[in-house]
Amino acid sequence: MIETKALCPALGVEVTGVTDLLDETVVARCLEALRWRGVLLIRGLDLDDEAQLAFSRQIGTVLAPGGKEIFKISLDPTVNPSAQYLRATFHWHIDDTTNDVPAKATVLTARRVAMTGGGTEFASTYSAFEALPEQEQKRYEQLRVVHSFEASQRRCKPDATDKEIAGWRTLPTHETSLVWRHRDGRRSLVIGTTADHIVGMDRDDSDALLEELLEWSTQERFRYTHEWQVGDMVIWDNKGILHRALPYDPDSERTLHRVTVAGDEPWA
Repeated sequence: MIETKALCPALGVEVTGVTDLLDETVVARCLEALRWRGVLLIRGLDLDDEAQLAFSRQIGTVLAPGGKEIFKISLDPTVNPSAQYLRATFHWHIDDTTNDVPAKATVLTARRVAMTGGGTEFASTYSAFEALPEQEQKRYEQLRVVHSFEASQRRCKPDATDKEIAGWRTLPTHETSLVWRHRDGRRSLVIGTTADHIVGMDRDDSDALLEELLEWSTQERFRYTHEWQVGDMVIWDNKGILHRALPYDPDSERTLHRVTVAGDEPWA
């Protein structure tokens, strides 16, 4: 029998009693829980890549960046050639902020875990926005923010060379509303490490506001910390859930397999 339990008051739900992950009833329950709770956890499934992909396709279209539907998250460059850039994921972020249409959801499974550290934190910007005073909500709905790859990399490498900065700047930036009003009427904040600046605002004031909103959105009442166990599957709503990896030893064998589900709702 399928049962659900809240992971914390503001977000997240654990689903237990799952025997057939592809059963229509199970998929429907999972999608409903994901929609309203933002983060979905199912422990002990030990899915292989094909099973993970099969379930992900029940959520939507699976993306294959670089021709690969499975992306291996590891700080070991022999496992992941892009390992050097993953250090930016130690900071709060939303995926795909520089794309026209962000991913709908991410499906992550744990293959190996770190002995120390390596958890993943999630924070709901749906809940954070709803908790703001109405006057502040109205103010922020008038603002727009530019996101860039450079902004995320500067946080983890502030002493970057001119050549490195020039390379970051070859990637596109993207402007979005600071507050995303979704098709279903909910609103969320579009912030995180890729948020470079508020359009038309003095740089110092912009930096201060973005930092203030990030601190507000990631306070304990809006946050869930997941400590990985081998075999865990975690799915989250990329449209309104910030996430970050907690630091762990670069020599750790921690390896997570990620599947990204395409979105169908452009940024506002």
